[in-house]
Amino acid sequence: MGGMGFNGFPDEAFVFYEGLEADNSKTYWARHRQVYEDMVKVPMTALGEELEAEFGRAHLFRPNRDVRFSKDKSPYKTHQGAYVATGEAIGYYVQLDAAGLHVGAGLYAAQGEQLARYRQAVDEEISGVPLEKIVTETRLAGYEIGGDRLKTRPRGVPEDHPRLDLLRHRSLHASRRFEPEAWVHTPEVLGRVRVVWRDLVPLVEWLTVHLPAD
Repeated sequence: MGGMGFNGFPDEAFVFYEGLEADNSKTYWARHRQVYEDMVKVPMTALGEELEAEFGRAHLFRPNRDVRFSKDKSPYKTHQGAYVATGEAIGYYVQLDAAGLHVGAGLYAAQGEQLARYRQAVDEEISGVPLEKIVTETRLAGYEIGGDRLKTRPRGVPEDHPRLDLLRHRSLHASRRFEPEAWVHTPEVLGRVRVVWRDLVPLVEWLTVHLPAD
């Protein structure tokens, strides 16, 4: 399929991840490595290449989990993600797993200075109000707004702050899940991913502008 363009994700890709969820072992991986390479990695790479002209270069995540600091020692990720970075921890994302496709974009892990900059931009009306509008419109368009949130409020933020919910976020992203229906095996995937990413351009652009890298 090399250089043939993107033709969808074969059924074997989803079956591969069902199997990996049931048996996350080096034995399973070794036995099915070629399935991963041909049915997951090749089409995901091709999908990224098709979207590159409009969004930028996609990076495929490695299949191995980093288990050094994790209680869960299973060696492999049960999904394949691809990511186009527009800033520090900001960008567009697409993922394949046994349950289907997950397509989204946003800020995936703000820390330190960047988190402080995010809160300052949300707090200030000139930048915070536009973000609130973007998030509301994105939610109304049927996207799930997600992210890691504080249970309480950040220090020094009054409880009646008009954008308290957004100030609680440590990461902020929007996404849509697609079940593995017949179209996932066709080039139609490309159009669907493109529509989601285009819909999320305002969110990504706000984040990229207001949270420059250190």
